[in-house]
Amino acid sequence: MKYLSILFFLLLLSACEDPMKKQLATVDLTHDWENRKLNMNMPDSLLTKGSTYLPVYSEIYQQNKSFTFNLTTTVSIRNISLQDTIYIYKADYYDTYGTKIRQYLDHPVYVQPMETIEIVVDEEDKGGGTGANFVFDWATKKNKLEPFFEAVMISTAGQQGLSFTTRGIRKK
Repeated sequence: MKYLSILFFLLLLSACEDPMKKQLATVDLTHDWENRKLNMNMPDSLLTKGSTYLPVYSEIYQQNKSFTFNLTTTVSIRNISLQDTIYIYKADYYDTYGTKIRQYLDHPVYVQPMETIEIVVDEEDKGGGTGANFVFDWATKKNKLEPFFEAVMISTAGQQGLSFTTRGIRKK
């Protein structure tokens, strides 16, 4: 019985995650980012460039300003065109105070027609706070559809669950 208890304890210990090894904010790994790298020499005169602001929430207030509820955020970068590719140059994440937390892209990427790429900010990642933001720089061919940016925030705890969405706003 003593050995069984020790074995059970060792199994329980090995099942525990090391919090230092947990990667908190991730880009959807189903996409091969290196193969998606933009290798294009299109003149700027053929492109429409823009920047989009997307509000997100790592946490929201619950009951009062001293108590917050953590959220998982899924950011969708959608190409709503049936025919044309779009290009994403920057995907930066900022906290409530406007400090850049992380840069998701180290090179421009393309998004094929009707494709969606995603960034997930894990529920445990509270770095963005109650007023987190993303800023995306992008380009399309002249007179083509712009990308659509949306975020879904969700959390469940016990019998409580909540979810809501936000949409990107093109910066002028």
